[in-house]
Amino acid sequence: MIDLSRAAQAALDAALAASETVMAIYQTPFAVDYKAKDDPVTRADREANSLICERLAAQFPGIPIVAEESSPTSYAGFEAASESWFVDPLDGTREFVARNGEFAVMIGLARDGRAALGVIVAPTWPRALVGIVGEGAWEVTRDGSRSPIKVSSRSSLEGATVLVSRSHRPPGISALLATVGATEVVYGSSGLKAVLVATGANDVYLQPGPAGMRWDACASEALVVAAGGICTDAAGNAFDYRTRDLSNARGLVATNGRLHPPTMGALRTMR
Repeated sequence: MIDLSRAAQAALDAALAASETVMAIYQTPFAVDYKAKDDPVTRADREANSLICERLAAQFPGIPIVAEESSPTSYAGFEAASESWFVDPLDGTREFVARNGEFAVMIGLARDGRAALGVIVAPTWPRALVGIVGEGAWEVTRDGSRSPIKVSSRSSLEGATVLVSRSHRPPGISALLATVGATEVVYGSSGLKAVLVATGANDVYLQPGPAGMRWDACASEALVVAAGGICTDAAGNAFDYRTRDLSNARGLVATNGRLHPPTMGALRTMR
C-alpha cells in the first residue's frame, strides 16, 4: 500500500500543474468536440489527462489510473487491484465551454474499493483542497500552508442550502426542496459542489439521477468524508470503486452527515 500523505502531495502537485494547463487553454480560443450528444471534450481535457496520468504512473508504477480521457484498455483489470487512481482532468467541461468558471481538476485514490484520498483544484477561484479519509481535510494556499476544513453543523433541512446540478436537474427537485424548507442552489461541476459541502459553505449536494462516472465521485467522496460528511448513492449505498461498471447510475448524495438521514427520507418521497 502506498503512503497516503505522499500520494496526496503527488496528486496535489499533478492537479495544480494540470490546472495551469487548463487555464492556459481557457484563456484562448479553443475547439469543442463531442464524444456523444451533450458530452463535450476539449484540448484542455486531453492535455490535463495526459499530464496527470504521466505523473502518477511515474511516481506510482503498477497502480491503475482510471481516467476519463484514457482508453479503457489502459486500466483494464483495475477492479482486481487493491488501489486505483480515479482522474477527472476537467470536471465540468460544459462549464469550461460556457466560460462560467465552474470547473475543477479532480484526482481520487480508492483503496480496497473505497474512496481514501481526494484532491480537488478549482483554478478560477483559485482554491486547492485535499482530503484523506480518517485523517482530515484541508485547503492548501499558494505558499503551501494548510488550513483545516470541515462540513457545516446544520441538523435540519429547513433552512439548509442544497446544491443541485445545472446540467442534469432531476424533475421535481425544486418542489421537493420547497416542501422541506430547503434552499436550492444551482451549480456546475460536481467537484465544486463537493468542495462547497466539505468547506461548510453549503449543506447538501443532491443528485438523485445519474451522476456521471466513478471519476466524478472518488475525489468528491473522499474530500467530503474526510471533512466530516457522508457521501453515498441516492439509495444510501456506499460507492464501490472495484466494479467494472463505472457509472454512478444511482445518483450521488453528499451531506454534512447530520443531514444525511433526513435527506434520504426526503428522497424516498420522490419515488
